[in-house]
Amino acid sequence: MVKAAGPVQRARALLEMRRPADAERELRGLLAEEPEHAVGHALLALALAEQRRPGEAVAEAHEAVRLAPDSWFPHYVAGQVHNRARQPDQAIAAGRAALALSPEWPPIWELLARAHVLKGEWPLVAGAAERGLALDPESADLMSLLSLAQTALGQTRAATETAGRAVGLAPESATAHLVYGRAALASGDARVAAGAFREVLRLDPGYGQARDLLVTALKERNPLHRWLSRVRRRFLGGWWLVFLLPALPPVIAVFVVIALLHWAAWVTEAVTVLRLARAKATGLLFDGGESRVALACCGLLVAGAATLVAGVVLGSDVLGTAGAAVMALVTAVQEAAHTGSPRGRAVLYGWAALLGLAVVASLVSGVWPIALLTVYAALATIWIAAGVRRVFGPLGDARTY
Repeated sequence: MVKAAGPVQRARALLEMRRPADAERELRGLLAEEPEHAVGHALLALALAEQRRPGEAVAEAHEAVRLAPDSWFPHYVAGQVHNRARQPDQAIAAGRAALALSPEWPPIWELLARAHVLKGEWPLVAGAAERGLALDPESADLMSLLSLAQTALGQTRAATETAGRAVGLAPESATAHLVYGRAALASGDARVAAGAFREVLRLDPGYGQARDLLVTALKERNPLHRWLSRVRRRFLGGWWLVFLLPALPPVIAVFVVIALLHWAAWVTEAVTVLRLARAKATGLLFDGGESRVALACCGLLVAGAATLVAGVVLGSDVLGTAGAAVMALVTAVQEAAHTGSPRGRAVLYGWAALLGLAVVASLVSGVWPIALLTVYAALATIWIAAGVRRVFGPLGDARTY
């Protein structure tokens, strides 16, 4: 074991320096000489997890647990590896096993809190973070997790205060600034949130979620966009309202108002994104695809409005209705672009393309009801998209915290 101390110490140092490949080589050499070195297998699991090789990492972590079932460290590492592999149930089981062997070590509570984050179990996240903070009141990571849970639970004032303490304890921690920004965004202070997310990107330029949240904060600084976005998130309307139509035909007005509010929100989204994407200070935050979608939607809006006006001037029902249909396509395109699942996104883009063909067919055939039905179908895409996401899953950004 004395001989193994050197490789283990070097591997730990390399992992702290974020050089997992070098740590792996060091540990492979150790395990070639001592194949039953439990700590070596545990550290190798961490090195493999850092290199995004979850299958191998889980296997090494399980081997470490097999070799030293009465030691808390292999269980703790197994929990870390399962968390990185997005297997929260296994991570929680491993964390509880480590906790039974070492109940006074705060990082185990952090491990459990992170696993509950993956499951969206926010009261349990808060409980685990608080238990850890009772043992280590100066832990910025535990404080950040508590703030994240408080934000999710709607406790925005407490979340902001907790995140502020986390930033005070660890001003160079990207995650502390991230949760501070999330708390500020939830409380409606988009300016402070944007500043926090900029600081995250300064500290960790590769933090993708911070970039997305910064974009959201910049959009939220527009009062109209902020109001319409909240309307769009809160008011979708239940599919069950359809069954009320035969008994209460006026219910259709509810659908129309909801659909139009969503359309207005998507139009505002496109205009805001295009403005920010073309500004020097914020242009680099947007990828080509996002700005192209915004440009396409603004193009649909302008082309549709021009066609609608032409139809009114010329007295052509077909042309005017087709113009309204082209404008309504903004909803279909935006719903597709904001669907995380690749298959769901493909389905919705296909739906938008079919609607576009229907507009062309109405113009060619001169049958205006086709264009009118296309208007209704395009605006109703909000409900179609909700069904598609339920089938294929949202599949958003995997980096939660």
